[in-house]
Amino acid sequence: MFSGIVVGQGQVTAAGEGRLDVRAPSSVLGGLEVGESVAVNGVCLTVAIVAGAGFAADVMPETLSRTSLGQLGTGDAVNLEPALRMGDQLGGHLVTGHVDAVGTVAEVRDDGNARWVTVSVPSRLLPLLAEKGSVAVDGISLTVVDVTDSAFTVSLIPHTLSATTAGAWHLGSRVNIEADLIARYVHRALADAGAVPAVEA
Repeated sequence: MFSGIVVGQGQVTAAGEGRLDVRAPSSVLGGLEVGESVAVNGVCLTVAIVAGAGFAADVMPETLSRTSLGQLGTGDAVNLEPALRMGDQLGGHLVTGHVDAVGTVAEVRDDGNARWVTVSVPSRLLPLLAEKGSVAVDGISLTVVDVTDSAFTVSLIPHTLSATTAGAWHLGSRVNIEADLIARYVHRALADAGAVPAVEA
């Protein structure tokens, strides 16, 4: 389990053959052990190797097909967050690291010290998104500004832009989306009761 508060940015040092190697800052590596979970751009991966200034994780074909990890190459920056431990502060919201879909940045607009980013997503996710609700985008816990019939918008503060990969998002960027866990279970309960249509996988 994660909180969507990015601890540091890493850099891909090798990708392919079902393995992802990442150089990581000490804020992430400190205490990181083989077998533990770490979120890479919002995707929960299991650490296979910890060596030197980085770690390696195995990436299954299923994960590559359902996330944006398959498009990563050497030198790319990634958002990193080690798994929460009991007693850790939950600064964002509950994030599982199980990506629902890959969205596409459809608009980027600066507004004073903020940057508005609109992300188009599959229509099946829209019932799980709500104005002022939470969403994880590339592992970053963000607040939804509004939702349309094909997309949602978030507003990013300067700290988020500098401390995460969000500062490099541009028109066409593909980003991992995870809907709020609580919204998912509420919607499932309503769907089971026949009050709303079920969300397709």
